[in-house]
Amino acid sequence: MIDFLNALLQEQGVVIKDLTYKRTDKLGLTKLDRNVVFDLYCENEKAEKFIVEMQKAKQIFFKDRTLFYSTFPIQEQAQKGGDWDFELKAVFAIAILDFSFDDAEKDKTIINRVQLLDTQKKTVFYDKLTYLFVQIPNFDKKIDELETHLDKWLFILKYLDKFERIPEKIKDKIFQKVFKIAEYHNLNESERQAYEDSLTYYRDLKNSLDTAKRDGYIEAEADLIPKILEAEKQKEQAEKQKEQAEKQKEQAEKQKEQAEKQKKEVQIQMTKELKKLNYTNQQISEITKLSIQEIEKL
Repeated sequence: MIDFLNALLQEQGVVIKDLTYKRTDKLGLTKLDRNVVFDLYCENEKAEKFIVEMQKAKQIFFKDRTLFYSTFPIQEQAQKGGDWDFELKAVFAIAILDFSFDDAEKDKTIINRVQLLDTQKKTVFYDKLTYLFVQIPNFDKKIDELETHLDKWLFILKYLDKFERIPEKIKDKIFQKVFKIAEYHNLNESERQAYEDSLTYYRDLKNSLDTAKRDGYIEAEADLIPKILEAEKQKEQAEKQKEQAEKQKEQAEKQKEQAEKQKKEVQIQMTKELKKLNYTNQQISEITKLSIQEIEKL
């Protein structure tokens, strides 16, 4: 998250070194306030606040909702007692949208950066409250057009669910981590349940040993350690099998590409020979399965 926020907020000159994740259920003054839940709420080393929302479905009053949500990290800064001078830490409300605003400009803005503006002077009136609306559908760069780190993040957010394996151009360590997380979420129900069962079994065993140690029952180790080691071994074997399957898949794709290349070479050579024998382009196309346009270029 630090990497993404730094890329997104670079234009604002914001550099985040560390984040503390806070409770996402905010306790307000009213029952409605207490029902507000953010996707992510965190604070950096300067005590600046960051709300991050992921929104897939279009909402009519989404801007209103974002404004409403941004009031909570402002309110919680209020200090009890009479010495508070009302100084506030900056608040950033970030919305990652899987839709475009209906009132979007023709230039299809990708990131709307919104602050309080002095309409007469056309300058920022207050720079401690910033809204960023990231309209993912408006990002249309292809893989070979990515220039910045933020470009890579936007590409990942838009196309991650379509990747079978991570493209070479975005194999940065951070994106490999994102891809691993996404792989889990893309498992079907039975695969995910099997993974969860295995993980639960391992955690339960380890937790039992930790509890036994804490309560003074060290003798439990003799029974539990072999089970934990076996669970770790099974987990390691499963990871190796997965890596092997990925390598086999990659090898099969390379073989397929090579076969297609060889087939193309044979078609081209056959076309040249048939041309020498004065076959028509239509006849050559029927024999070689090349298109008329491809034949004309040879």
